[in-house]
Amino acid sequence: QVQLVESGGGLVQAGDSLRLSCAASGRTFSWLAMGWFRQAPGKEREFVAAISSSGLNTNYADSVKGRFTISRDNNKNTVYLQVNSLKPDDTAVYYCAARDVGASTYYNYEYPYWGQGTQVTVSS
Repeated sequence: QVQLVESGGGLVQAGDSLRLSCAASGRTFSWLAMGWFRQAPGKEREFVAAISSSGLNTNYADSVKGRFTISRDNNKNTVYLQVNSLKPDDTAVYYCAARDVGASTYYNYEYPYWGQGTQVTVSS
């Protein structure tokens, strides 16, 4: 089993930045592809960003390209999501997810492991 714990969310104003972190345990972290998803009230969970196990490949939702950056530190067993130029539409619970293969994907059903989420609220 893989355990994931997110942190770094909060209440910010439009235009601000945050860095979300997700600490993983229970599996060799460098074997895991990681993803970030978010879910706003009344909406389905949506893909935000993903990174391969090596960190060499990343992909992003169109809505966050140029504003969000996913990265990982395999020595610290942690994946990060730097979120810049935040907008009220970015308000959501942000979830970290992991899968036991090297390639990342934007399909949430391909991630068997999920964290509890961290709330990001952006005021206008």
